[in-house]
Amino acid sequence: MNYTEIFSVDNLFGSNSDSSNPIMWLIWIVPIVIFVFYGQRIQLMVTSGEINKGIEKLSRYKEETRKELLDYLQKQSSGDVTKKIDGYLEYFTIMPVDIDPNGIMPKIKHLLRSREDYTRVQVLSLAQNLTSLEASKIQNLLEVVTSLNLLHKIVRHLFLTAKKQNNFPLILPLQMMLPFIMEQAEALKGAVSALKAGQPLGDGIGPMVIGKMMLKSEKKPVGIETVYAESDFEGRKLVLLKAEGPSATVGRPGDAVEILVAEKKPDLIIMVDAGLKLEGETSGTVAQGFGAAIGGIGTDRFQIEEVATKHNIPVYAIVIKQSIKEAITLMTKEIADKADEVESQVHTMIKENTKSGQSVLVVGVGNTLGVPQ
Repeated sequence: MNYTEIFSVDNLFGSNSDSSNPIMWLIWIVPIVIFVFYGQRIQLMVTSGEINKGIEKLSRYKEETRKELLDYLQKQSSGDVTKKIDGYLEYFTIMPVDIDPNGIMPKIKHLLRSREDYTRVQVLSLAQNLTSLEASKIQNLLEVVTSLNLLHKIVRHLFLTAKKQNNFPLILPLQMMLPFIMEQAEALKGAVSALKAGQPLGDGIGPMVIGKMMLKSEKKPVGIETVYAESDFEGRKLVLLKAEGPSATVGRPGDAVEILVAEKKPDLIIMVDAGLKLEGETSGTVAQGFGAAIGGIGTDRFQIEEVATKHNIPVYAIVIKQSIKEAITLMTKEIADKADEVESQVHTMIKENTKSGQSVLVVGVGNTLGVPQ
C-alpha cells in the first residue's frame, strides 16, 4: 500500500478528492462562523462571569467589615450607630480646581485636614468617654469600610455599564485591573483584626525604628498627633520625629518638619518608611535612596520638599520593602526584625554625610498603631 495515500489530508478527514464529508465540514466551518459573528459576545460572557465573582467577593468584604465595625462600636456605645455609619460611607471629597495649578497643594491640604477634623469629631460623637487610642482605631476602621465600599461601587459600575452596552473592549481594562483591585481589597479586609486589637501594622516599621531611638529621651509634642525628641550621636545632634503612638495615626509630618527645620535648622533630613516591593523582591529588604519617603496624596511630601529646598537641606531615604497586604496588616516577624538593621543604617548614613557638631532630623513615617515612643 502507498504510504502517501494512507496519510494524505483527504484520508485523515475521511474524504477524497471526489467526495466530501458533510459532517466534518460542519465540525470545521460551523465553529468558525460562530466565533466570527458571536466571538466577542462569548468572550464577554466568560469575562463577565469572572468579574461577577470578584464583585460578589467585594460585596462580601464590604458587608463583613461593616459588621465588624458596628459590633466593635456597640461595645463602646449604648445607642444604635448603624444609621450614622451608613451615612458616613457615602461621604465624598471634591478635589479643588486644577486648571490653574498655582497654589493647588494648599487647597488640597485644607480639604483633607477639614475632612480629618470632621471625621475625628464624628467618631468622638459615636460613644462617650472614648480614649484617643480607641477613637483613632475606630477612625481607621471607618476608612477601611469606606474604601471597600467605594471599590465595590466603582467595579460594579464599570461592569454593569459594559454589560448593558455589550461592550467587550470596555470590560477588558476592568478584567486586567481586577487582580490588583482584589489584592488591595483583601489587604484592607485583613487589616481589620489588627486595627481592632491595636497591633502594629507593617507600615509602622518607620515609627518603630525612630520610637526605639527616642526611648530614653524626653518627648515633646509638635503639631497634631506628632512628637519629637532630641538626642546625641557621636557629636551630632539628632532630632527624632514620629507620629504619637500607640494611637492609629500617621500624625502630620509635613507640618512638624516645617516647624522643626525653622527651629532646629538641621543640616540633613533622613526619612524612614515602608515601601511597596515589586513582585519577586524579598519582603523586608532595606534600600537607601534620595527624596521624601512618604506616601499619601502628596501634601506632606510637598511641604517637606518645599522646606528642604528653601533651606538647601539634603533629604535621604531608607525604605523597608513589603507588599501592600504586609503594609496594612499585622506586622510580620521578618519586617519587625529589620528594625535594628535600619537603625544601624541610619547611624551609618549620619556618619557618612555629616560632621561632628552638625544636626540631623530623622523622621519615622507611617501608621504608629501599637508603636509607643
